[in-house]
Amino acid sequence: MHRTYSMRQSRAPTASQIQNPPPASSSTKTGRLFGRSNIGHKFRQSVHPGAFGPDLAKKLSQLVKMEKNVMRSMELVGRERMEVAQQLSIWGEGCDDDVSDVTDKLGVLIYEIGELEDQFVDRYDQYRVTIKSIRNIEASVQPSRDRKQKITDQIAQLKYKEPNSPKIVVLEQELVRAEAESLVAEAQLSNITREKLKAAFNYQFDALREHSEKIAIIAGFGKHLLELVDDTPVTPGETRNAYDGYEASKAIIQDCEDALTNWVEQNASVKSSLSTRARTLSQRRQNRNTGQGVDLASQDQPHGDRESGLWIPASQHQSGEYDEDEEEGHEESTADSELRGRDEHRVTA
Repeated sequence: MHRTYSMRQSRAPTASQIQNPPPASSSTKTGRLFGRSNIGHKFRQSVHPGAFGPDLAKKLSQLVKMEKNVMRSMELVGRERMEVAQQLSIWGEGCDDDVSDVTDKLGVLIYEIGELEDQFVDRYDQYRVTIKSIRNIEASVQPSRDRKQKITDQIAQLKYKEPNSPKIVVLEQELVRAEAESLVAEAQLSNITREKLKAAFNYQFDALREHSEKIAIIAGFGKHLLELVDDTPVTPGETRNAYDGYEASKAIIQDCEDALTNWVEQNASVKSSLSTRARTLSQRRQNRNTGQGVDLASQDQPHGDRESGLWIPASQHQSGEYDEDEEEGHEESTADSELRGRDEHRVTA
């Protein structure tokens, strides 16, 4: 039987790729000084990430470099998974017919998982590059902060050493201009940070969702393949029935290919639904940001017998009447306390 390690001969675009075109190849796959070796990866692990660059961008620089290490690790996992798939098929070739056929088809599925991981790296790089753009904006804001701080320090120094120096007025005017520039830069940083943060993690979560759904599809069809293996115990000298599952295994692989090709985000099996409380709090937050009121009508529950029974008429209290003695005693004690307070006030006067 012809062994193939790819589920698609023509590599036609899938429905998901047509709906959401794949990005360019990951930046971690190109421009390597030592090819596919892990020398650069180990060097980045040994050197403290974010040790260089402006202070404002150091923390995000550290995150960007750590994410690059994560992507290199995922690339390695994908390549080794493909090699595992090939070795599985090679091992199964010398086994019985059913084990040989099933291991060959399992190798096809595992190889496909490796290719999906390679595609996931490309989409994951979209997230990393978007986060990197926030770092670049932070680095561009740092000079305006440094300039404002430098002028502030100069003014403080002159006021201490030469309180009547004419340079103070000039520096204060420069400080006003520097603060205006800094306000503009800080506002841009705040707006761009929020915009890019949401875009970046949308890229990541969309990629994770597609990758996880497709891995689950492959796992499901892989379990169908395992059903073709006859695991009934045999006694010594007994022969198993001839294997006739070649067409069935081929059909399972074809069904898996169709499921992967036709998958789109709208058909995702796993849905994340918010609880009523979480949805209400989220809506309240959004309405507060937009200046709109909050519609809480959906939270109102109809008054049932339990709530209507909370109010009891006076005639239905225990013993059929109010405890008037207790009420009168309370009024008398209140009146006595007021009289005592007035008498004490007179004595003090």
